Amino acid sequence: MGRYVRFLFTSVYFVFLFTSSAQNIANDEESTLKEFQDTNQPSQRFDVFFNSLDRYNVNSAYDWLDTIKIYLSNAQKVEDTVATRLYKVMEAQVYNDLGEYDKSTVLAKELYEVKDSLDVDSQKIVLDVLDDNYANLQLFDKQIEIRKQKRELGLTNNVSFYDIYSNLGLYRKARNQYIMEVKPTIADNDSYGLAKYHSKVGNYLRLDNSAPTALSELKKAKAYLDVYFNDISTQKSESDLFESSLLKAEIEGNIAKCHVMLGEYEEAIPLLETSIETLKKSPKNNDQSEVVENTLYLGEANLQMDRFTEAKKHLDKEFDKITVLQTIKKNSLLAAFYDKAENYKNASIYYKRNERIKDSLAKKQSALIKQQLVTIVANEDLENSQRLIDEQKRINELARSEMKAKDERINLVFISLIFTLLGFAGLVYAYLKSIKNQRLIEEQKHIIENSLVEKDSLLKEIHHRVKNNLQMVSSLLSLQTKNTRSKAAIEALEEGKSRVKAMALIHQKLYQNDDLSVIEMQGYIESLINSVQSVYKKGGHNISITIDAEGTELDIDRAIPFGLILNELVSNSFKYAFPENDENGKIYIHLRKNGDQGYFEYTDNGIGLPEDTDERAHSSMGIRLINRLVNQLQSKLNVDRQVEGVRFWFNFN
Repeated sequence: MGRYVRFLFTSVYFVFLFTSSAQNIANDEESTLKEFQDTNQPSQRFDVFFNSLDRYNVNSAYDWLDTIKIYLSNAQKVEDTVATRLYKVMEAQVYNDLGEYDKSTVLAKELYEVKDSLDVDSQKIVLDVLDDNYANLQLFDKQIEIRKQKRELGLTNNVSFYDIYSNLGLYRKARNQYIMEVKPTIADNDSYGLAKYHSKVGNYLRLDNSAPTALSELKKAKAYLDVYFNDISTQKSESDLFESSLLKAEIEGNIAKCHVMLGEYEEAIPLLETSIETLKKSPKNNDQSEVVENTLYLGEANLQMDRFTEAKKHLDKEFDKITVLQTIKKNSLLAAFYDKAENYKNASIYYKRNERIKDSLAKKQSALIKQQLVTIVANEDLENSQRLIDEQKRINELARSEMKAKDERINLVFISLIFTLLGFAGLVYAYLKSIKNQRLIEEQKHIIENSLVEKDSLLKEIHHRVKNNLQMVSSLLSLQTKNTRSKAAIEALEEGKSRVKAMALIHQKLYQNDDLSVIEMQGYIESLINSVQSVYKKGGHNISITIDAEGTELDIDRAIPFGLILNELVSNSFKYAFPENDENGKIYIHLRKNGDQGYFEYTDNGIGLPEDTDERAHSSMGIRLINRLVNQLQSKLNVDRQVEGVRFWFNFN
């Protein structure tokens, strides 16, 4: 009677739990369980269950188990065999997710007996559940049998042993097996596959206490995963993004564990926290085991940094599923915590717990694991032998194919050789011809260079002679000045001599330059000013002259008119601009080129131009000469009368 009362109470409790959870879901975001319940067909519910990315994010595995049991009971009542088997597959998966591997194994074995009546997806799920159950129950010989069955059904290509070796603590052997089996199957451009590969290798190195090397591999894995995330050319589904985010969390968690092993606790803590938050959303047992592992490492990092409150918070957490090794680690950390807190009584409790667990583990597992290891090694040798036989068959087939195509290849090679020889002969002929042409080009280039040197020398000689002739003219004008008594004639001769010197200076600058085509105007203007000063201001002067023509170059057709214009303007300033006192006298000369356009400006602060300048322009030799020279430059002279002095300026092409 008491048993029936307890059953009734339990039933009422589950109904209440089911109702309250449904109400919570209605108030929260729409959950996968709600979608599952709203679906009518068992096959559709099966798809919702196994296609959901994070089915336990809103509702727990217990909520799912209660719901599935209700539908399973209804299917059994109406004797719907197909629906019953689908619900049993889901139930086996939920028990596996809850860590109740014995219950899950019983259900999965029952389904395995009638696997021929299941579709391919259901068969694969049942075999995967059994594979995972046997791994967690450390029944590795049975796990190998399941993997052989997978291969026979075409669900996998071969039987892998590396994860079994890892579960046995043989991490180096696991790593070597994994590298040998998996590395050849990954394409060079498969960034996601390479990320998974380096993550696995790095984790095996970490478990083998090679933290620095493991850290290098794990960082490489993270780099490949970043490439995958940033690759916009690859289409990624929601499922792909979820799986890659879980992989990223796993990699970051393992990187953090390496940092803890190396004593780098500050670097480890934020990575562990973000990894835990992401992995909590996963329905996979391995990911939930990683949550436990990361939490323990988080407690260890805080404990090592003497953050006792934070460390205790993580170490006191209760987990639905925790392995024996994780329990031992948790007890060790709690004992270390109480040691640091000087609570030696509690510390000894946890030390004793670990001793009992280790003794029990040693007695229970030692013989069993040794026996299974022998079985595994034998199976592996058999698998390797079969693999070698298959590989040899494949090599023989390839050899026969190659022998069959050998004659054709020989003919093709012979024909290719003939064409290659013909092409080589053509290349040799073209090469010899190009050498001959190159020699002709070099000879012509030498002749042209010699001609250019000769031409430059001749031009320099011409400019030198022109300059000498102009100096001779200047000397003749000087002699004529000495023999002339008329003051007006002497002034005219001096002006003429100054103009001749301006032109002679142009030719002097040209033959002194390496480039005969242009004249550097800053130096020329300075030399011209010195020449004019020597005529009009013998014995020195007090006029401040500023020349702004640095970097400006003109050809001879423009330099000669500029020289004559400047000669006239400077001469006029010296003669007329400062009749009484030139102590504060200033002259400013500005010449600039900008591409094809130029600008010239001349300013002094003398007494300025007389009022009747416009009437005298026709009779003044200097003004008429300046205007004609400006016209020769295809421009127009502009004159600005200022309060002090005068400004001449014009633009030119």
